[in-house]
Order: sequence, then structure tokens, then C-alpha cells
Amino acid sequence: MWSLRPPAAEMIAVFLREQQALDFSYAEVGHTLEHSPAGYNIDHNRVMLGRGAEVFRLACQALRSWAMFPSPWTRIDPVNAPIVPGQIVAMLAHVYGLWWLNACRIVYTLDETSPVRRFGFAYGTLPGHVECGEERFSIEWLADDTVWYDLRAFSQPRYWPVRLAKPLARGLQKRFAVESKLAMQHAVRQLPV
Repeated sequence: MWSLRPPAAEMIAVFLREQQALDFSYAEVGHTLEHSPAGYNIDHNRVMLGRGAEVFRLACQALRSWAMFPSPWTRIDPVNAPIVPGQIVAMLAHVYGLWWLNACRIVYTLDETSPVRRFGFAYGTLPGHVECGEERFSIEWLADDTVWYDLRAFSQPRYWPVRLAKPLARGLQKRFAVESKLAMQHAVRQLPV
């Protein structure tokens, strides 16, 4: 769903209610957990956030508050959406003078202690999204005490206008990855201890 103006809160609420009963828009649900399926654009990006337990705690807190979405051109609605399987969110992007409203559902969560300490989640696209696929956001605390923000995604354009503008869409995905990593680095430095 796109518009020339930012969508009102009521419009977003209606959009999310309509998406609630719909299935994922792709068949490979959960595949960001282990491997990436064939036939999709695959993206994997990571950045070191620092070292130690406190950085891990702050990074997990940032993930829970959706701080990885770079403002002002992207945001999640509702802003306080809990990180639980089945939770539906609207990812709003403002690009090229248009506002794009995209629906996603959390597929799974991660809270692992072995072989590395890892926290995160993946969300997948619903029919109200311009792409189809899945993206995983995770924080990893490795044995060498380093803490990493890791993004893994597979996607492909869902609608023909996006297919025609695939180079632009891929450019936006790359921009999102770069700015998301910066947003997480900033969030870990700015969150109160």
C-alpha cells in the first residue's frame, strides 16, 4: 500500500487488521534460521557492536524496541510491538516521495545459549508487502567476547512495478542494511545503562 502522505494511525490499524488472517506471501517460512532458499535475492550483513555482557544486554534491548529501523525513512508500527511469534507489524518506508506500508508477521524468536549466546527474531512478509520473503535480526555474543548485530534476508519483488524497478528496490535494501547497522551501533552507545 502506498500514498503521497503519511498514513494516519487509523489507516495503519485497519491495514494490520486486514492482514491478520492472511498467510505468509512465500512458501519458505522459517528458512532464515538455517539456510537461504534458491530463487531469492540473499542478503547477509553484520557489524560488531562491542564486547561483553553489557553490550549484549543493550543490543538486545535495542532490538526489542525496534531501534534497528533507520529513521526518518523507516519505522515500525505499532512502535511498542512485542517480539513474539505471530505479532503483526507494519513497516513504513518513505522513499522517492512516497509512503509505503508493508505488512510483516514475526515467524520465530531466538534466545539461545549454545553454541553462542544469540537473541533475535525473524519476520516474514504478508500479502500487504511489496516484496516477499523473510528477514532475521539477531544479536550474537561470541566466545571471543565480541557482540555482533546480524541481518539475514531472502526476498524477491512481489508486484510487477517493483520487478520493473528491481535495481532501485535492491538499492533500497542495501541502504537499509547499511543504515540499520549504523542505527544499532548508535542505539548501543545511546541507551541508558
